[in-house]
Amino acid sequence: MKLANLAGATALAVTAMAGSAMAAGETVCLITKTDTNPFFVKMKEGATAKAEELGMTLKAFAGKVDGDHETQVQAIETCILDGAKGILLTASDTSSIVPAVQQARDAGLLVIALDTPLEPIDSADATFATDNFLAGLLIGQWAKASLGDAANDAKIATLDLAVSQPTVDVLRNQGFLEGFGVDLADPNVIGDEDDPRLVGSDVTAGNEEGGRRAMENLLAKDPTINVVHTINEPAAAGAYEALKAIGRENDVLIVSVDGGCPGVQNVADGVIGATSQQYPLLMASLGVEAVKKWADEGVKPENTPGKDFYDTGVALVTDQAAEGVESISVKEGMDLCWG
Repeated sequence: MKLANLAGATALAVTAMAGSAMAAGETVCLITKTDTNPFFVKMKEGATAKAEELGMTLKAFAGKVDGDHETQVQAIETCILDGAKGILLTASDTSSIVPAVQQARDAGLLVIALDTPLEPIDSADATFATDNFLAGLLIGQWAKASLGDAANDAKIATLDLAVSQPTVDVLRNQGFLEGFGVDLADPNVIGDEDDPRLVGSDVTAGNEEGGRRAMENLLAKDPTINVVHTINEPAAAGAYEALKAIGRENDVLIVSVDGGCPGVQNVADGVIGATSQQYPLLMASLGVEAVKKWADEGVKPENTPGKDFYDTGVALVTDQAAEGVESISVKEGMDLCWG
């Protein structure tokens, strides 16, 4: 891509907004998948607050929908032209975005992946994220333990994110399956397992309507599904509505990942059995701090020891604790939730 062709980038159909830190300090860009998912709303709040505290200017961009790769590329180009010091990125397409990320790094920007690792992970200067495989593993272990012997005859549906299978999607899916006791084939691929308990998978775009539609599709394939893994809590809410429409909302176990306040409330209400809680505000605020340190000292962030990313933590939230699976209560989850 040629920078000479980028002059129109700011007129693109993106959500772009300068943060309230209006000082002439360094600029940091936040590029999320959407600006409507509560996870990314909270991420923006965390980045905005930290930028104000550090005297930086935040410019926030988002795709129109989850999966809007081209808009994210164009946002990166805009940030380069604006002379930003760094970019915080949750990528919709974790491999196709790499050339644009490399362009930013070549221009001297620090690029930090938030929540969703790039492919390969070292395509970014650093990654601040939940251990998404562990998040999936915890809900898989909990579901298996909760079902007891019935887990051996489960009918499992996975409601995933996108056809492109971004890293966060694969990690949560494969973690869940391993936790439930399904033998993985290629751990980098969704849907290649041969366990007879797996009914199938469908994509949701990470939203409620997508979750409802995907659940309907899989129920048409096998109406006896009784275990559902969802990429996030909006998709779980949609799956629940599809089940409720056929009177099966009380006999299907739904597990998810996110830990937003609506999702934790859904655990309290029995819509979701358990969810793995992650901490987007922390990811974003740490990311802004890292860009500031890069601007001031030229120092890049370090990974959590033993991992190839900086782990921002995860906790299983449920009031139905399962033996051998560490968890926190719904009350504790509500104290830590977001959105």
